[in-house]
Amino acid sequence: MTKKILITGAGGFIGGYLVEEALNRGYETWAAVRKTTSREFLTDERIHFLEVDFTDSEALHNTLKGHIEENGKWDYVVHNLGLTKATNYIDFETVNYGYLKSLVDELRELDAVPEVFLMMSSLSVMGPGDEVNYTAFKSADVPAPNTRYGTSKLKGETYLQMQADFPYTIFRCTGVYGPHERDYFLMIKSIKRGFDFSVGFKKQMLTFIYVKDLARGVMDALEAGPKRRAYFMSEDRSYTQQEFRKIVLDELGKKVVIPITCPLWIVKIVCHVAEFWGKVTGKASTLNPDKFRILKQRNWLCDTSDAERDFGFKAQYDLKQGIHEAIEWYKSAGWL
Repeated sequence: MTKKILITGAGGFIGGYLVEEALNRGYETWAAVRKTTSREFLTDERIHFLEVDFTDSEALHNTLKGHIEENGKWDYVVHNLGLTKATNYIDFETVNYGYLKSLVDELRELDAVPEVFLMMSSLSVMGPGDEVNYTAFKSADVPAPNTRYGTSKLKGETYLQMQADFPYTIFRCTGVYGPHERDYFLMIKSIKRGFDFSVGFKKQMLTFIYVKDLARGVMDALEAGPKRRAYFMSEDRSYTQQEFRKIVLDELGKKVVIPITCPLWIVKIVCHVAEFWGKVTGKASTLNPDKFRILKQRNWLCDTSDAERDFGFKAQYDLKQGIHEAIEWYKSAGWL
């Protein structure tokens, strides 16, 4: 019997790949979107759309109730909806915790708890980690977020963990990149123009996961059943900024770039100014005090062995392969 899956945040970068992977596996795929959500990368005619409004509890209830009465409940739910930047920090808690809670509560009330509910969380829930010996985050480590974003994600995780009989799995993802993504694209674009900006003079170890690897991991975890635990999702190695730069340079066919390292104190000032300007204009800035703490963090290495043991996850793309595909897409799409 065909499995039914609901993917929230389907209009986002990661969401589009989750939808694509679900369709490739033959699932009856429902993409939860807002009325205003772009469907630029959701063009497959097999996609079923469900317009939801998490800001209106009554509307959310009626939408889910109507769907379930007509089509039955979903076998899998992937809660990919999240907020990564905001002009008002309370929005982090509203979206990253509140919307998750609303969805879980509604599924319970409507007797539509899925076989597996997978929450897309973040490595940011862990906080700074070991910046002396650079040991990897382990599954037994206690989360200690130092950002409002990370705290809001951890609050969502905690709510799931408090549900004694709820079939959940949590993914704590590191930096996700690939075609359609914009933040790493800006770094690549800067290198193409001849400049590579980094933050702080102390060694920084970065980790990445290619978006197709992540989407495959999500579906494998769903099919493995609920684990009621959190997993780190990353390629199983780390990179320096210099290694990232070299990979991008090789793919772009460039030989010369000017590396510019910004002292942390300058970055901190810029982030505060950007936050102030964002509040003035009403547009959330990518740079803000929360982002500064993320940029400041030196160690992003995490242990993915639990994911490999429990549902066979191992990244198929290393950074060089993933950057190659991403840059090829950026070129074909006219972004580069």
